[in-house]
Amino acid sequence: MTTLTLSNDTLAALPETIARPSYDRRALTPGIVHIGLGNFHRAHQSWYLHRLMQQGEAQDWAILGAGVRPYDAAMRTRLLAQDCLTTLIELSPDTTSAEVVGSMIDYLPIEDGNGALIAAMARPEIRIVALTVTEGGYYQDPVAGGFDLAHADIQHDITTPNAPRTAFGAIVAALGQRRASGTGPFTVQSCDNLQGNGDITRQTVLGLARAVDAELADWIAANCTFPNSMVDCIVPATGPAEIAKAAEMGVADQAPVTHEPFRQWVIEDSFCAGRPDWDKVGATFTDAVHAYETMKIRILNAGHQVIANAGELLSCATIADCMEDADIRSLFEKVETEEIAPYVHAVPEITPEAYVALIASRFSNPAIRDTTRRVAFDGSSRHTGFVLPILRDALVANASIDGLALVEALWARMCAGTREDGSEIAANDPKWQELQTAAHAAKSAPSAWLRQADYYGDIAQDARFAERFCHWLSVIWTNGTRAALQAYARS
Repeated sequence: MTTLTLSNDTLAALPETIARPSYDRRALTPGIVHIGLGNFHRAHQSWYLHRLMQQGEAQDWAILGAGVRPYDAAMRTRLLAQDCLTTLIELSPDTTSAEVVGSMIDYLPIEDGNGALIAAMARPEIRIVALTVTEGGYYQDPVAGGFDLAHADIQHDITTPNAPRTAFGAIVAALGQRRASGTGPFTVQSCDNLQGNGDITRQTVLGLARAVDAELADWIAANCTFPNSMVDCIVPATGPAEIAKAAEMGVADQAPVTHEPFRQWVIEDSFCAGRPDWDKVGATFTDAVHAYETMKIRILNAGHQVIANAGELLSCATIADCMEDADIRSLFEKVETEEIAPYVHAVPEITPEAYVALIASRFSNPAIRDTTRRVAFDGSSRHTGFVLPILRDALVANASIDGLALVEALWARMCAGTREDGSEIAANDPKWQELQTAAHAAKSAPSAWLRQADYYGDIAQDARFAERFCHWLSVIWTNGTRAALQAYARS
């Protein structure tokens, strides 16, 4: 098969099996700036907009990509070289299909001070600024909650508001320009896996704005909107295998994205300057976002953390491999059913129990090479955000916490940096050094892990949790991960 380099000029010549934009990309005008152009955004939000454009709508809502970290520059180079097009490869257990998405039309320069980003967001045609900056990117205090005003990045933006370092500093600067020029507000839309992501985004933006200019903060509070949302699609990282898969299908794409055959986007309808009609292509607008996001974050995102550390320790390369391992799958099913689902309410379409079964099926899709390492990455944010809130609820209810204690013990063991077969686990967390120090101390004194107040806070003082955690970590170190999983299954 001839392989064509992806670009506007080659779209028409791509193999007929690859869907491509039917709209005139040259006629698109921007309406959205999206900060954080990772795989998830391109497989999810960008796809919804593309599908709407395929219906002849939303031609004035095209995306300008943006980033605020030096490493974003490499993605910018790759995407600009192919006219900001992305090949999405859908992987079902027994079929594969591809589609080229064209809803993004430019990628702003990555530069110190974020001048180009601020200028773009100040343009009147930009009505939504969206973000996928990871769960840990919102400058929240991990224990006390609320905006972390003392963070070094935030302090930089307070002292240098016209040349900020963070996405939020750039947003505040752009809104300051819009207020001064009379352009008006825009919606700030988080697309990250955070409970109440819109509320947290509002807290961060207003917290920073108030430290810079109290009157501007009042204007933002009165005029801008920050809708809560729930986003869902399993999207593995891209590597040589994914690039090769695209080439096998006939397209040379340096940034293709593979994804599962499932998407969900539930959004609070609160957009101060208008929005695309995403509901016409499957998104759900509702005032009950919280119930959907609780179900997804607790059963899917926490479920990922339930199995990922055990998978790392037992050398399971992917999440599907984890689910193929009988002991890890048993851990998933028991913890989800007994210790997570009781703290999730049904939504109109599905019960918690049915959702657990759905997630088990999705995790088991062997075509999705979602690496265990990727899912285990940044446990310091993901355990804090996904697992520990469930543990708190279970402790308040005086209910079972044995499986959740085991999950935390598996994380502690994983952070020691070696698998059961003796191979090294490379640094896999922004706070890896501190975590590894605590993990090694906990080998002989398990409670040392719980003294990490940034994560556990008052939970560590709960005698019932502390006892079960110390029990399981001792079992893991003495008898091994598999023995601990099997003992839990029998309990």
